[in-house]
Amino acid sequence: MKVKDQVLKVRSKNAGPFWVTIDVFCGTPEAFSTVSAALKTDAVARLYGTETQLVKRFDIADLHVVKFSIPRPVVQGSAQDRDMHGAQWAHLLAEMAL
Repeated sequence: MKVKDQVLKVRSKNAGPFWVTIDVFCGTPEAFSTVSAALKTDAVARLYGTETQLVKRFDIADLHVVKFSIPRPVVQGSAQDRDMHGAQWAHLLAEMAL
């Protein structure tokens, strides 16, 4: 089972020149409980090739959202930046197995 099979939407966006934020909208308290418990911060860090201690995680139960902020591998807008708006990062997490 993949993350996208359990949630309403996975969205990522620019969070400044050094960070990307990924929001996992679960939709219901039950989905939030399941996804929040199954999504491990260290697994998300591995998925994006960063160190676990650099990943910021926010579990927002009232909104049924799990949010991750991850450092960009390169500065936004640099010649090596392949996703200026950070929109493509969501797809990796959506396809991740729970």
